[in-house]
Amino acid sequence: MPRIFLISVLILLCFTQCFDQKKTQEKVASKKNASEIKINYKQYLGSILKIDTYENERVLESGYGFMLNDSVLISKYTLFRFANRAVVSPINSSKKYSVEGFLAVDRINDIIILKLKDYRSKGIPVYKEAPKSGGKIILVGKPRNKMIPLQKGKMLGKLRFTGRQFYKISNRIVGTRSGSPVFYNGKVVGLGFSETVEFEQTNLVTPMPFILKLYEQRHEVKALSALTGDEATSRANAKIKGLKIVTEVGTIQIRLFNETPAYRDNFIRLVEENYYDSLLIHRIIKGFGIQSGAADTRYAKKDDIVGWKGPGYTIPAHFNKKRFHRRGMIGSPRMPDTKNEKRRSDGSQYYIVSGRKYMDDELDEIEKQNNYKFSPLQRKVYKTEGGAPHLDGSYTIFGEVTSGMKIVDALSLQPVDSDYRPLVDIRVLDIDILK
Repeated sequence: MPRIFLISVLILLCFTQCFDQKKTQEKVASKKNASEIKINYKQYLGSILKIDTYENERVLESGYGFMLNDSVLISKYTLFRFANRAVVSPINSSKKYSVEGFLAVDRINDIIILKLKDYRSKGIPVYKEAPKSGGKIILVGKPRNKMIPLQKGKMLGKLRFTGRQFYKISNRIVGTRSGSPVFYNGKVVGLGFSETVEFEQTNLVTPMPFILKLYEQRHEVKALSALTGDEATSRANAKIKGLKIVTEVGTIQIRLFNETPAYRDNFIRLVEENYYDSLLIHRIIKGFGIQSGAADTRYAKKDDIVGWKGPGYTIPAHFNKKRFHRRGMIGSPRMPDTKNEKRRSDGSQYYIVSGRKYMDDELDEIEKQNNYKFSPLQRKVYKTEGGAPHLDGSYTIFGEVTSGMKIVDALSLQPVDSDYRPLVDIRVLDIDILK
């Protein structure tokens, strides 16, 4: 009996020791996960870049970006929207390097993909999924006395704002840090920036999936000046035969007028950037026409107020007496005169006139109200073909429909709500250029 008892005690002691050891290991692992697995952010310093943009020698904006791979830099488009050159420097160096040009741009999500001329970096790994709510978010600062400042915060969830989707974080991002890479578990989850949301300064992140999708659509390197247009591009645009607007209902073919080159070049530039893809036909007014091109409609839900977001700029008005709002004309909407004395047009939105026929007394009344005189030709067209005469002389016309007015008419009859938004969403799938 004593011998059996001794063996039992030894077995019990061994079991207890093994159990305690396992418990200790689990505690250590739990503690390690509760904090953050130690990440050496020093290895990424050469891939986090400070950016300065210029219009010739005039300084425009400063911000940040990160290297995706080799010579590819990701940043905020708004830093570059008026720039024709830019220089960058790693946050761990004072050396400056040139930006060769851009590979892709998404004005709606405010992303630009750039090619560097004389700088290379292995890039930073990316986190493709959404960070967990409450997860630790890191912003990496410029080294000071060999120390790397790490600003720690938390993931606060997702946020939809101006028709776009973001992550909301607790980290504070000052203006000049716009475009900073935001880290989660040692990988980049997107570009950080701050913006006023419902009268409160809010820190946001443009999610990585949007960046990677844009990267897949990259093209050959283009000069930064192509973001606003150049003479060579404008000459080429003048030779374009037309464009094809493909909607969920059918196709509308159009041509743009060469007498309004700023509008022509702007529209073609946005088409080439896929800006119009998946945007809603967000406004339909029976007897007038259809309207699209608002940036806040790509991800819009049913209860969203849309039609107020453009690409971040407007275009000077261009009125031509020879062009009037007859049926099939394409024009550019704008803010009312009370907020827009010079009647500058929206940078991306456009309308297509389906119109209706008018009587002489109606045209007389419009002339009085708008202090505008219709020509005999205008009167004849508005009485026989129809149009939208109340817009003449105050809204810029820059193109016309060449085929597909049956589609425009079908769209113009869709039922709408009190804000003239169609009850059933109808999207522009894409717009193709006809060479």
